[in-house]
Amino acid sequence: MFRIIKKSLRIGVVTGRYQKAEQPELPVTPEAQDKARPFKRSLAIREVDTGSCNACEMEMSALLNPVYDADRFGIHIAASPRHADALVVTGPVTVNLERALKDVHKQTPDPKIVIALGDCAINCGIFKGSYAVTGPVERHIPVDVRIPGCPPRPAEILAVLSELQGKNKTA
Repeated sequence: MFRIIKKSLRIGVVTGRYQKAEQPELPVTPEAQDKARPFKRSLAIREVDTGSCNACEMEMSALLNPVYDADRFGIHIAASPRHADALVVTGPVTVNLERALKDVHKQTPDPKIVIALGDCAINCGIFKGSYAVTGPVERHIPVDVRIPGCPPRPAEILAVLSELQGKNKTA
């Protein structure tokens, strides 16, 4: 035990030595910002999983923890698509969930924003070519914003959502 303590004291802190990653340009188009104009103060999100591996869902739920605290930006998760302003779709659209995605899209009131979260939602990712996948989200419903990554980090998701609301400050 003393050997480990001495080694820890000699080496010091080893975390945080990595350079910060370059911030890519945010994928929010002017058309999507115009659509989001009514939601400047708050944004209710309905998350729709269409057959993903759940990594993107875990990153979305991390937005609500005290580190990122998306509620301080007025971003919260809606329990029903009828109360949502935006749909966040994760995963490639599978055969079993194609109809459900279209129903949720139809139930969401206008003006609605559709966000494709993760590589699987944008281009089917690692599931491309599977017999159970009918294609990316854009093949089934119109997509306004794409957030790439496998999975995208919560800070990246929060930056895109804040940019969509017209707020430039993030966590």
